[in-house]
This record gives sequence, structure tokens and C-alpha cells, in this order.
Amino acid sequence: MVAPAVAHINRIGTALPPNDVHEAFVDFVGTLIKDRRDQLIFKRLVGRSAIDHRWSFFTPVKDPDGFTADAEGFYRPGAFPSTARRMARFAATAPALAEQAIGGLALSAKDLNGITHLVVASCTGMVAPGIDQLLVSRLGLNPGVERTHVGFMGCYAAVNALRLAYHFVRSNPAARVLVVNLELCTLHFQETGDLESLLAMLLFGDGCSAALVTAEATGLALTDFRAATIADSADAITWNIGDQGFDMHLSGRVPPILQQALAGPAGAELLRGQHPDDYGVFAVHGGGRAILDAVEAGLGLGQGALNWSREVLKDCGNMSSATLMFVLQRIMAGIGSAVPRGAPGFGVAFGPGLAAESFRFQTVG
Repeated sequence: MVAPAVAHINRIGTALPPNDVHEAFVDFVGTLIKDRRDQLIFKRLVGRSAIDHRWSFFTPVKDPDGFTADAEGFYRPGAFPSTARRMARFAATAPALAEQAIGGLALSAKDLNGITHLVVASCTGMVAPGIDQLLVSRLGLNPGVERTHVGFMGCYAAVNALRLAYHFVRSNPAARVLVVNLELCTLHFQETGDLESLLAMLLFGDGCSAALVTAEATGLALTDFRAATIADSADAITWNIGDQGFDMHLSGRVPPILQQALAGPAGAELLRGQHPDDYGVFAVHGGGRAILDAVEAGLGLGQGALNWSREVLKDCGNMSSATLMFVLQRIMAGIGSAVPRGAPGFGVAFGPGLAAESFRFQTVG
């Protein structure tokens, strides 16, 4: 029996919108919180967030006659946009950011014409014809390319998109898969004074990644995939479509739930019964500082094991499904220097369920 082809992430490109909105958002939220105690808690947690920058297409501005979140007044207090307006903005903005990320792959026209499969993951916008169809037209891809959309799964959609590419290459060694993770999280800010909701919004920014996955033995070899759902945690992370955008609920219980689960059978299952020391590199979705701390403690990782994840969180915030790909890009850039060739790796992301989606990989270079 012929062994299946080994799928490799050959290249990763990333893109960010032009505006750093982190500080402006912190100021804006300060106008929404009326309770003095909640204001103090928010200010303290901002300082502990380990986030310096988050990016958006919205241009932050301070209106001398009253605070407006952005120059165009998309988030004007008392008149936050409907879901329809947010989706219209997604349709107008998202394709160009995806093209920018794909441009980072430095693919020639011949390379693009050779793409056999296109996988697009997004949980922050919906449009039809979809982003996949728009990219086929804008990039001049073969109209017969096989298209798959991974929608509304949340942060762990990055792993699901990679898993699709992995199976495509294993079933057809000639497959050349373009994987795009496209998230405009700043389209979904909500006008609320609820502290827990505002702390969740504090984490998120926009970003897009693109990856080329083929059987060519360069980059990161994808070994296998495995998922685990944590019992009695379905309400810890929810993502619902409301009349004014998508409503994110991220409970403060998530970090302790994760830490406890990863320290027990769920962690052993995800690690395939191996010890953390058996892995040379970790790619963990940077959902927030407390999430990374919980993973580090739950799995018993050594100091510095999650540095790539912490750096992405610091520089970009949580970009939902794109975040993990930004981490993998930095790991790939370090192969041969900070990351040894042939190192076994472990990747994982978390999302609604509460579920963990994991994969193993090996650095090739």
C-alpha cells in the first residue's frame, strides 16, 4: 500500500489594516462604563492584557464635541450600526485584505493558476457571492478551483481549515491548496456598559492570513489532527447574530476551565499521551493573556514556550481564526535559528463548545 502524501504548510502571508485602534478603543470604552468600581477594574485589566496594538480599517478620532469612535461615525454613541451595515462594510473591505495577505505568499501568476483548492475561513462576515468566489475572480484563479468555506466556527477555524487542506493533499499529492483566514472583528463592537462584554471586546482586532499547503517538503509538515470538547462548558464562549452585529460572550470562567481540563484527561488526549517535553515548539492561539497563562499552567509548559503566541497577542490582539496562522508564520521564520529543523510541534486553538482543536507538525525549513 502506498503511503499518503505528507501535507506541508509551505508559506504563510499575513496582512493587517492600517489603523492601530487599541488605545482609542480603551478611551472609548471608558465613556461607556458608568460604575466607578467597574471603571477601576477595567483600567486594571487593560494594564494586564499584554496587548499593545490592535488593527482596524476604522480611523480613530476624538471629536471635540463628544467622543466618536471613528472618523466616519460608524460607531457613534447612541447610533451603533445594524448588522446589515456591518455586513455591507465586510463585503466592501474584506476582499482587499485577503488579497494583501495572499500577496505576501509571493506567488507567480503560474503558481496562482496552479491552485487546485481554495479554503476560506471567517466568522466575522457573510456575503454571497462569497469571499472564495470573489478571490477566484480577483486573483485570476482557475474557475474550476474547488472552493470550501469554513464559517462561524470562531477562533479554532484555523485548525479546521488546515485540516481540510491536509486531507486534500493526502488524497491527491498534486493538490495545491490556498487557505485564507479572514477576520474583521472590529465590525462587531457593541454599545454596552456590561463589564464582561467590554473586556471581551478589548481583546479583538482585525487580520488576515494566507497559506499555501502542498506535498512539497518545505515549511511545516502536518502530522495529524485531534479535537476535544470540554464537558459542561457550552455557555462559556458563545457567538450569536444580533440586530446590531454579532454578539460575543466570553466568560471569565474560560481560563480556569481550560487550565483544569488541560491538566487532566483532555490535555493527555490532545498531547496524544506524550509529555510536553516531547515537543520542541508550541503554536497556541493567543486568545488573551489569561488563556495563554492557563494553557501554560495546564500543560505544564516551561517558561518561554508560548513566546510566539504572546508576541502576536502583544502586536495584534486576538484576530479570531487568523491569530494561530500569525503564530505559525513567526515559527516558520525562525526555522534554522530560533527553531531547530526537525523539531516536533504541537498546535491548538480554542472556541465555542468549549472545544479545543489541535494538530501536530514538524519543522522542515
